Amino acid sequence: MKKTIWSRLVICFLIAGIMFFLLLNTYGMQLLERRLTEDKKDQLMDEAKLISSEYMNNFYDDKMSLDNLNIQLKSIDTFLGIRVWIVNYAGIIIADSAYSRNAKGKSIYDIDPSLLDNTFTKNVSYDDIFFEPMLSLTHKINYNYKVRGYILLHTPQQGITDETNDYLDVINICFLVFLPMLFLLFVYIYNITAVPLKNLMKAAKAYSSGNYNYALVLKGLSEYRDLGAAVSYMASELSKLDDYQKKFVANISHDFRSPLTSIKGYAAAIMDGTIPHEMQDKYLNIILFETERLTKLTSGLLELNSFENNGTFLDIATFDINNIIKRTAETFEGTCREKKITLNLVFSSKQTIVEADMGKIQQVLYNLIDNAIKFSHNNSQIKVSTEEKGEKVFVSVKDYGIGIPKDSIKKIWERFYKTDVSRGKDKKGTGLGLSITKEIIQAHNENINVISTEGVGTEFIFSLTKASE
Repeated sequence: MKKTIWSRLVICFLIAGIMFFLLLNTYGMQLLERRLTEDKKDQLMDEAKLISSEYMNNFYDDKMSLDNLNIQLKSIDTFLGIRVWIVNYAGIIIADSAYSRNAKGKSIYDIDPSLLDNTFTKNVSYDDIFFEPMLSLTHKINYNYKVRGYILLHTPQQGITDETNDYLDVINICFLVFLPMLFLLFVYIYNITAVPLKNLMKAAKAYSSGNYNYALVLKGLSEYRDLGAAVSYMASELSKLDDYQKKFVANISHDFRSPLTSIKGYAAAIMDGTIPHEMQDKYLNIILFETERLTKLTSGLLELNSFENNGTFLDIATFDINNIIKRTAETFEGTCREKKITLNLVFSSKQTIVEADMGKIQQVLYNLIDNAIKFSHNNSQIKVSTEEKGEKVFVSVKDYGIGIPKDSIKKIWERFYKTDVSRGKDKKGTGLGLSITKEIIQAHNENINVISTEGVGTEFIFSLTKASE
């Protein structure tokens, strides 16, 4: 049989049923018989005390004759099924409630002297007196503070066995009725455990085959519902990752194809002489420029990958962020001159000392200023400023250019993402600058935010930790 939860539950059900039945009809039967025997003993003791107080005192006070005593004892035998012997102090049975095999006149010492020594005796069997094994109880008769004789009560032991069997029959019937209920309980357990697991397995197979739209609905225990929600969430994330990978491949193919096409085309033209010798330097410069684009794109991808794998270690140092802003701004003098853009540097203090990785922060500033220049109009200005607030320093790069469309603001941090406007205006960007920028700031456990209005301008603000004095 295949090892499944259902097969295990069926085996457990059968084992539980068989074990309970065997336990009930062996050890349970012994306990029940013992308990009924004790109850019978208590009943005989109560009856013996009653006979001693009600009849024997009257007998010794000469208020009741031996014949009348026999009549009363026979009534007890008839109605209660208890055989009564009255034994005098000499051990002679002076009264016997039985109609047949009467032991009246016999000496108890001749029959079994041990009966007088034991309060309660099982399996008493005398072929000439009893028809079957008996339970016997001995009770002393005390009169005027003296032992005057004994009361011996006998009841068939088979009665205990029959009563035990009757009780067991009832219990076994109840057990047989309970078995279907127990089976239903096992079915219920199966439905709340195995069925959700099967549904999870089906969903896992569907998701592994790429069917991320498979609807997983789990009912029952909250733990399974939570697990189902977690699996569904995982599937949605995998779907997003799958879409991202497709977009990633499409974008990287696009961004690699363009420079490779130029490099291949111009190189082939130079080789076959299509491009005159005097024009080769121009096209070799284009090939070099496209090669640098590919190098920059590859470096950006490697850098992002190192951030994702926690492979980049920050070289934290103390430095003046104002000075780094000045040095970075100087690298854009030529570009700003061409577009007639003015870079305004506004600092809250002469020196603003921060703790960070100076090289990485310079890269952040380069990316943000480069972006601001790309999307600024000619004859405009860009403002770069610092402001100290408590233990933080906030750096702002603000332009007054074309701005970012509202539906694109949340996407600008994605790899290769370029708005339609930016693609039309500058097709040579890698689309990785802002992704790298955000990863660097997050690696410093800091934040970067963007405020932008289309047609008005864009402001990027990031925080750094102020150096302790």
